[in-house]
Amino acid sequence: MSAAPPGPLSGVVVVDLSRALAGPHAAMMLGDLGARVLKVETPGTGDDTRGWGPPFVGPQDARESTYFLSCNRNKESIALDLKSDDGRETLTRLVRSADVLVENFRTGVLDRLGFSVEQLQALNPRLVVLSITGFGHDGPEGGRAGYDQIAQGEAGLMSLTGPDADSPTRVGLPIGDLLAGMYGAYGVAAALAERAHTGRGSVVRTSLLAAIVGVHAFQGTRYTVAGEVPHASGNHHPSLSPYGSFHCRDAVVQVAVGSEGLWRKFAPVVGLDPEDPRFAHNRARVERHGELVDLIDAAFGDRLVDDVLADLARAGVPAGEVRTLDRVYDWEQTRSQGLLVEVEHSSLGTITLPGPPLRFDGAPAGQHRPPPRLDEHGAQIRAWLDEQDSARPDRAGEPGAGQPATGSDAAGQPATGTGAAAQRGAAG
Repeated sequence: MSAAPPGPLSGVVVVDLSRALAGPHAAMMLGDLGARVLKVETPGTGDDTRGWGPPFVGPQDARESTYFLSCNRNKESIALDLKSDDGRETLTRLVRSADVLVENFRTGVLDRLGFSVEQLQALNPRLVVLSITGFGHDGPEGGRAGYDQIAQGEAGLMSLTGPDADSPTRVGLPIGDLLAGMYGAYGVAAALAERAHTGRGSVVRTSLLAAIVGVHAFQGTRYTVAGEVPHASGNHHPSLSPYGSFHCRDAVVQVAVGSEGLWRKFAPVVGLDPEDPRFAHNRARVERHGELVDLIDAAFGDRLVDDVLADLARAGVPAGEVRTLDRVYDWEQTRSQGLLVEVEHSSLGTITLPGPPLRFDGAPAGQHRPPPRLDEHGAQIRAWLDEQDSARPDRAGEPGAGQPATGSDAAGQPATGTGAAAQRGAAG
């Protein structure tokens, strides 16, 4: 079995108690950066997403959900019943040897299991805890369950998406979950950097609501500053024109005229005078948006998309086509960016996964772990914990005894007490 990919977080141990998408995506991002991620799953069933499909792939006795495969690369799996004595004891040992714990339980669940924030910090004062909820852990609706489409609606995103104000539309991906995971991983990285100076861990909190509101961007300030309530405007920008989708004979082309200089380049391509007073500046073009869209659609409507894109490229106007996912993954530009990775799965063989979106100059391409089978690494993780317990100088002879394994080296840098070499040995 291959080791975790090398990266800036090599040597960091993450205990992933989360399930579904937001927390697993955060933990996967940490694994992509070199952390060792130990995924704790429910015996027998595992992460909820193991049952989400179709599609399912693989032999009949070992079917795998492609949903689960999408958010669990670079992880190891151990099955623990956290309501049992053995499960709680094993999680206690994991916490003592970890740098990060990721959870997305509803508020209060971990407390009832005996792992409140105070108890986690007592077990390991250097532990960074990432807690992801639906709408926040406190406030008048802090206990609400969080599901992506509900959060997209409650956080206003659906009111901004779709053909018009009367047709609120969800984004085609669970973007609230994904953004919460991204913000969570970002927060963990900051907390680890802070720990290098303070010697103590901290609690990082985010939610689906916070993540979506956090990317409202200019639509948010339209309301908070200007007092305007924005609504969906289809595939066209509400503040720039022309900036959106137009129909060619065989496909849809997208054009981004983001400045007056670009307008002067674009107008002749569609047979317009850039000084035409109807469209001479962006405010006029936004006000007469419908008229301008009709003129552009008429100019492109009988032409092939490749010919239109060639003309726009010669004019220096940013443009592109709308690709289906098969064409995205077959596109050489996608492959050139390392956005597809091959891994060797224990039951599926060689499979191709969407790869991590970050690249570091000078760093070699990493060897990525496949998403794990349920409890695939349970015995290895328990053996590693035994090694950790044996290495504690003050252990009292029983599993899990002693002080947290984490500490700081002489230079003040974070050290997990496990070491990358020990992790590679356990993973091998």
